[in-house]
Amino acid sequence: MNSSMKMLYDEHDVIVEVIGKAKLMRSLIGKDEVMYSDNLRQLINFFRNYADKYHHFKEEEILFPEMSKRNELLAEGAIKEMLENHEDFREMIKNIEHSLNENNYTGAQDQLEKYTESLLDHIAVENDEVFQTAESIFTEDELEKIGFRFSDCDRELGESQKGELENLSDYLSKLLHTV
Repeated sequence: MNSSMKMLYDEHDVIVEVIGKAKLMRSLIGKDEVMYSDNLRQLINFFRNYADKYHHFKEEEILFPEMSKRNELLAEGAIKEMLENHEDFREMIKNIEHSLNENNYTGAQDQLEKYTESLLDHIAVENDEVFQTAESIFTEDELEKIGFRFSDCDRELGESQKGELENLSDYLSKLLHTV
């Protein structure tokens, strides 16, 4: 695995870990709805910022355009589907937040679980198809340049905020362990 692509795979690992914690949130409904609401707001923040702002941004602004330049069929196929998924995910997060703001905790959790299942499917396609295709169509030098651009994105967006978002999984584990 190329080191620049490893960054995207590693980000997927963090997202998958947080998804595992998201499923445990249901146990708070009816028990501690203030804790549920607070933690769901943190999850929404994580998915908006880490999954979308840091991760999807790299794909949308760097990787996918480069892949599309290399192969028009990819642009109209897998990449188009991944971009549509990203838009769907943004809408799903808005719907989760709306349900939460309406104090519809069961509805918010149902939507969260639908979102996380869709996101897991999306990650599987990227890991098994899209990223492997990228590794096969670019040279090592090209992938290294793409990796530098990924690193530049993290610096511009804020590496410390990214690190804080990555720590959310540990925080939720400790919190949900006490429930």
